[in-house]
Amino acid sequence: CTIINVQGRKSRYRSPDSVEQIIRMNYAQGVNRFFITDDNFARNKDWEAIYDRIIKLREVDGLNIGFCVQVDTLCHKIDNFIDKSRRAGVTRVFIGLENINPANLIAAKKRQNKITEYRKMLLEWKRVGIITYAGYILGFENDTPESIRHDLEIIKRELPLDMLEFFVLTPLPGSEDHKVLWEKGVWMDPDMNKYDVEHVVTAHPKMTAAEWAGAYQTAWGVYYTDDHLETILRRAYASGINIRSLMPVLFWFSSAVPIENLHPLQWGIFRLKYRSERRSGLPLESPIVFYGRYAADIARKAVLIARRWLHLKSIVRRIEADPDAKLYRDGALTPVAEEDADHMDLYTQNEAARVAVERENRVAGRRGNGHPASGHGENGHHHGNGHDAGLHDHHGHDHDEPQPAAAPPA
Repeated sequence: CTIINVQGRKSRYRSPDSVEQIIRMNYAQGVNRFFITDDNFARNKDWEAIYDRIIKLREVDGLNIGFCVQVDTLCHKIDNFIDKSRRAGVTRVFIGLENINPANLIAAKKRQNKITEYRKMLLEWKRVGIITYAGYILGFENDTPESIRHDLEIIKRELPLDMLEFFVLTPLPGSEDHKVLWEKGVWMDPDMNKYDVEHVVTAHPKMTAAEWAGAYQTAWGVYYTDDHLETILRRAYASGINIRSLMPVLFWFSSAVPIENLHPLQWGIFRLKYRSERRSGLPLESPIVFYGRYAADIARKAVLIARRWLHLKSIVRRIEADPDAKLYRDGALTPVAEEDADHMDLYTQNEAARVAVERENRVAGRRGNGHPASGHGENGHHHGNGHDAGLHDHHGHDHDEPQPAAAPPA
């Protein structure tokens, strides 16, 4: 994380008046979808006043506006935060999950992330019909290809998460990680083009560079299997989420790496390539070679894109035609119970998890019930935009208005 060195140590916020002005100005230009760029909006001291103003714009003034926000894993402990998020038009929320291994969370300085709160928090967002995203970092010192795969299977089975995006742990210049490695004299790749959180740029104590890179590539396929794509959509449908709005996002996140070998945040349907634009020192290719390969590449990707889109569309139709789809339940949609500490793999996968659960329960003053005390999270997103409240607007055509909330899972 570099944001603390970029933004400084003092939080700066926009007032509700300023937020309303930005929204009205952009709405007049046809913009009605916004991204609130606070790294963790749940810890913005004015979150409720801002939400109340946005709710007025929607419910009294009739503005058709929607939002995406970034929050921490303890936001559900703030009274009314999740319910007001829905009323304010939040349709998507990014959560700084980062990892499920407590030892890795400590290494990431995410002590505020309590694994015993993960499912409760995600179920609260499900309750109000809001799509969830989470970032997941690969390459902490305890990670191996096997442990990464194992942890992802636990997430799929036990957490009702929609979108999961992966990042390679990267010592970005300006971050504490970079400073520590530089002071220790640890090798870091001098090619700054690789510092895009998709490439391995330093050594790992338990994985070779090839194993680490392979684990990153494999992670997308492990999470976004055909079976799990259907599970995500079934959980969403049973929770009152508009799965026709969720489907394009699932398509986007599940297709980018296998089709284009790019992170979803960098991907588009087809890449624009120009023969004259080559990296310095590389020769200019002949038109026959360049355009021939380019055409074949587009054709191949068009087939893969169509296949994935049609597959997801068939799942959506099958779910919508299922009269019992609203009754779907699995382990991840089941409310957290006292006995979960004894049988959930999330809580028992290793000694670090068992110790973390015991500590969180002890802090809560209750034994074995998985209800730790409230805490104050910090950064919602490991590479977010700091704590200065702001809005990023876009001309989105994602008609993902909040759906009527389903009854809480029973």
